[in-house]
Amino acid sequence: MTMPPYFGIDPDQAAAALGAPVTSDGFASIAKAAAAGRNDLSSRGLEDGGTRRLRPFSTWEITRYLIPVAQGHFRRVLKQNPDLPQGTSETEGGAKWFTLDEVLRLRAHFAAEGSKTKNYLPYRPKDLPAKMVAVANFKGGVGKTSTAAHLAMSAALDGYKVLVIDLDSQGSMTSIFGGKVADEWQTVFPLLARHYAAYQRGENQRRLDRGEAPQPLDDTLTEALGIRAQDLVQPTHWPNIDLIGAQLNLYWAEFQIPVWRMQGRGWKLWDALAQVLDEDGILSEYDIVFLDTPPALGYLTINGLSAADILLVPLGASFLEFDSTGRFFDMLHSTFSSIEEAENLAARALGRPETAFEWDAVRAVVTRFDGTQQAELAALMQAYLGATLSPHRQDFTALIGQAGEQVQGIYEADYRDFNRETYARGRETFDATYAAFKALLLGAWRRDEKAAQSTEAAE
Repeated sequence: MTMPPYFGIDPDQAAAALGAPVTSDGFASIAKAAAAGRNDLSSRGLEDGGTRRLRPFSTWEITRYLIPVAQGHFRRVLKQNPDLPQGTSETEGGAKWFTLDEVLRLRAHFAAEGSKTKNYLPYRPKDLPAKMVAVANFKGGVGKTSTAAHLAMSAALDGYKVLVIDLDSQGSMTSIFGGKVADEWQTVFPLLARHYAAYQRGENQRRLDRGEAPQPLDDTLTEALGIRAQDLVQPTHWPNIDLIGAQLNLYWAEFQIPVWRMQGRGWKLWDALAQVLDEDGILSEYDIVFLDTPPALGYLTINGLSAADILLVPLGASFLEFDSTGRFFDMLHSTFSSIEEAENLAARALGRPETAFEWDAVRAVVTRFDGTQQAELAALMQAYLGATLSPHRQDFTALIGQAGEQVQGIYEADYRDFNRETYARGRETFDATYAAFKALLLGAWRRDEKAAQSTEAAE
């Protein structure tokens, strides 16, 4: 009979194998080794110049997934319009391949000249701001960053102009899009600092009006006043996805924000990110802004959630993740209702409009779903959460794991590395996730559009 492995462990052998005690310097050694490995892994798929380049797309992919026309018609249009991108072939007489920039040009041509019964361009109401989408959960490992990244890529392939803002100091989203962030001054930190500095500057003016001495702004706040959101935006290897990245030093915002709040009790810290982006015109430069939040309900997450129009909460179909997500929503209620209560107490006394947080839609999304093992639990979760839980389940497929090994998103993977059928099956679950999200997006925009039309008619 074979005994379990935890029987018969010799203490002397265990002590010999233990190694020396680890000091704080030991963490530095471990971090250095991990950084070397991370650099090795992230360099895979880079061009010789050290930059990442988005792969081209074949005629088959374009006509199946990106521009709704038959392949024969697509080829005829290219032949009739030699000024349009013609694509390149890797072999003589081989399939034509196009960059995403070229695909966007071709889509614009079909929208202008093609059938009026087809929607070649995605729905986007004029004169309405970008929709901001936060992907959040305070439990790690639920597919939060992966979901946000793939939604951003899906939206870009669909023709939208996308900004991704990484609020997580781990910087995983930044790595996915090949961002380079030297320090916290290339993250959202200076935008939050600028918002507080502007508040303090206003308070100083009020102090002067009362004959009191102002509180001088320190170097950090003074420098932040000169930074705009556009100064932090960097392009990615996707032509219509830009990035405001993150790195480890961004975490210091979690310590600095409460200090500012203590110094300025009237500062509305939860509005900082949304107001700065609005002031800088970011919401008119993009169609969708994705906010990837840290796995904690800290000040950065609160800013992201407060700024968002749509909130997506990924979770796995397990008891622990269901339980944790329920507690997350409980904390959201406690946090935002307490802000409303405190703000509105003063607002009512002064006769000012009351604060009321509102989101166009809030949806939980099951990720990494295994239908053979988790169908019953997922059905139970659906019964309790109802419409809050998206009925779509994001399956885990072999394609996800293989693409991850090559530091790529599903849409960045070349189907020739698998085969056409495997690729088509593998991306189906992400296409369905995007479809469910897009329905929320279009519904919210359409509701806003109708409200604006009603207001105009009333005037």
